[in-house]
Amino acid sequence: MNTINYKDHEPPWRRIKAPQREILSDIHTVSKAFCFLQIFCLYSYATEEFFSLAIMSYDRYLAICYPLQYNTRMTTHKITVLITVSWCFSSVLCLVPAALSAPLQLCGNIINKVYCDNYYIVRQSCANITVNNIYGLIGTTLAISCPVTLILFSYMKILRVCFSGCKQSRQKAVSTCTPHLVSLLNFSFGAFFEILQSRFNMSGLPNMLRIFLSVYWLTCQPLLNPVLYGLNVSNIRITCEKMLFA
Repeated sequence: MNTINYKDHEPPWRRIKAPQREILSDIHTVSKAFCFLQIFCLYSYATEEFFSLAIMSYDRYLAICYPLQYNTRMTTHKITVLITVSWCFSSVLCLVPAALSAPLQLCGNIINKVYCDNYYIVRQSCANITVNNIYGLIGTTLAISCPVTLILFSYMKILRVCFSGCKQSRQKAVSTCTPHLVSLLNFSFGAFFEILQSRFNMSGLPNMLRIFLSVYWLTCQPLLNPVLYGLNVSNIRITCEKMLFA
């Protein structure tokens, strides 16, 4: 689906000229700079989305376990710090692999994806990629372990309150956590399918299915969130019910 063209008379560090990406029947071209900009944007989006879901799980933990102290525990300053740290950490974490891969000289010219992927570029390199692999392992571990730890901590505390509390507490916990859990599972499954497709040979799958799996985690999460969290607000839900069933 992707092709990287070379010009032999140019120096190796400037050979990547135009990855051609075919989505359906439309062919697009992108320069080397925009290819790595695309890698940075996609990776930082995925990392930041996962960190945002972790922060939201912590927010729900405070709302359920400390309802009377919520406003003093989750202050505007604390929210600002959490969001700023997650954005900065995600940006730095995803900027490094793109910077490490940009100077690499490539031996191959096929990227079987609908967008630029750092893993495919590193895999086709002729140079020593030990540093890339080590940082990739460390970066992936940090990007997954930090949010997962916070999510597991938050929901373990929430489950403790649900099992020890009354029926009203359990109902409140379910109504508060359901949209977040659906959003978390949707994003996790989409990212899992994308990683699975990138790391293993999926050439046996139909081309349209591979394209759908590649763009699912990018499109479905932003489309699903307004529905999940919007319909959880009573005024929006009542307005939608009136529009649909009037």
